[in-house]
Amino acid sequence: MVDIYKEAAAIVKKARRITGFTGAGISVESGIPPFRGEGGLWNKYDPACLDINYFYNHPQQAWEVIKEIFYDFFDRARPNAAHRGLAIMEQKGLLQTVITQNIDNLHQEAGSKEVFEYHGNSRYLICVTCHSRNHVSQISLDHLPPTCRFCGGLLKPDFVFFGEPIPELAHSRAVRETRASDVFILIGTTGEVMPASFIPPMAKQNGAIIIEMNIKPSNYTHQITDIFLEAKATETMTALLKELGLS
Repeated sequence: MVDIYKEAAAIVKKARRITGFTGAGISVESGIPPFRGEGGLWNKYDPACLDINYFYNHPQQAWEVIKEIFYDFFDRARPNAAHRGLAIMEQKGLLQTVITQNIDNLHQEAGSKEVFEYHGNSRYLICVTCHSRNHVSQISLDHLPPTCRFCGGLLKPDFVFFGEPIPELAHSRAVRETRASDVFILIGTTGEVMPASFIPPMAKQNGAIIIEMNIKPSNYTHQITDIFLEAKATETMTALLKELGLS
């Protein structure tokens, strides 16, 4: 029997264009819990705090939760071996792009250059009045809600809230890359969050081979996945890099 990691590595080596598609599972080993499921953040926090209408109507209360989740807790997270593995593959010309559902900036911190952020990035705040975009390090969160240093308007994290559409540029870039790729590597995504969940099936419909890395079967595993590597993201990525001669 052919070793499944050898088979995956052979596909990667022959590929013309590879895209990584990541979800919350890739960041769990960096200390960021998923939003859904066992141990998920929505078991502790009310997801209404990230509803766009609630945010505008109750910015103080929304920001108290947002700060605790994304700027007190998430700030301690650092890239893990799976994030770094994707960056190494990009540096070696084996991977062209990462499409991520995550907003934690860990792919960029790991060294990935071509990252399409489908849901935005928590490291930036945007003014809802003048639309200036600021890195969070430039803004004090000591007094909530934070306000724009240019016009005094309300600042909002630059990620997609419930009730907001996916930014057109992020969606169009993701679709373009999906249609151009002949191999898709899924890491840590369950396929439950729409419309991001439609991206991998689109790749499959366009003829891409699907390699999935997950700790357990997802909505994709028995539907579109060609090779299923069942383990933690750091373990599967480390094993794949070894077969590629990149460890």
